[in-house]
Amino acid sequence: MSKHLPNIGNVETTTIDGLQIRFARTGASTGIPVLLTSPWPESIYAFRGATAELGKHSPLLLIDLPGFGRSEGRADLFSPDGMGNFIIKVAKHFGIERMHAIGPDVGTTALLFAAVRKPGLFESLVVGSGATSPDLAASHLTDLINSPAGAFAEAEGGDISAGFVTQSAMRETPPAVLEDYRLSSAGRRFEDAANFVRAYPRDLPRLRQELPSIETPVLIVAGKNDPIVPPPNGQLLADHLPHNRYTLLKGGHLIWEDAPEEYASQIAAWLKGGYRSA
Repeated sequence: MSKHLPNIGNVETTTIDGLQIRFARTGASTGIPVLLTSPWPESIYAFRGATAELGKHSPLLLIDLPGFGRSEGRADLFSPDGMGNFIIKVAKHFGIERMHAIGPDVGTTALLFAAVRKPGLFESLVVGSGATSPDLAASHLTDLINSPAGAFAEAEGGDISAGFVTQSAMRETPPAVLEDYRLSSAGRRFEDAANFVRAYPRDLPRLRQELPSIETPVLIVAGKNDPIVPPPNGQLLADHLPHNRYTLLKGGHLIWEDAPEEYASQIAAWLKGGYRSA
């Protein structure tokens, strides 16, 4: 690991469901634990600007989801439904019986599927910047959803991901972090991860039918100017989830990178009790 990577806690690997998974622990020693799942095409280092604030009152567990970040992947997990099942296994692996969970981007639909399957596991959810209907996706994401399997098999995925972050983030990404993102999608990893969004036409209509049954309080946080996952995606959740709050921040798709202070502040207020009034 590069000594120039920012401090996000104690970074380790562990085996969950037969896969090598990278994770980090930081924050308070007591309180309801908070799980943070990596966005795509980044990694747990996407939360580098939020961990200090979020960890003041809560233990944090950051995890690179299978096939994302630097974690090992497997074909059956590259879908919102499959990843939702894996998140439940993560909680069991770490001995967590009740938690808050923060899942931007691909974590959004995975966490919602997990909440359908095991509602008692979640004190609250924080989601956003993840497509909630294939029809509401835009730009490059639409192209990825509609791409045939193998479309990026010969491409260098690391270059695609690093280029996307460089062009999309409103703030400069530290070189060591950008290299971590590059390695997270290196070789065929980008092609494999694309299968997650290729599963949207199958999984998202089923999830939409389940949304009214989710009693877990949900904070939806996204960028006002997101060209990839426009605000109507968050509005769909706000219209169908029984207990939610929808907040738009000034920024684009990578809102956790564009406005890390405001992103962390909104979530911290939610975790400290705001979720109870949703």
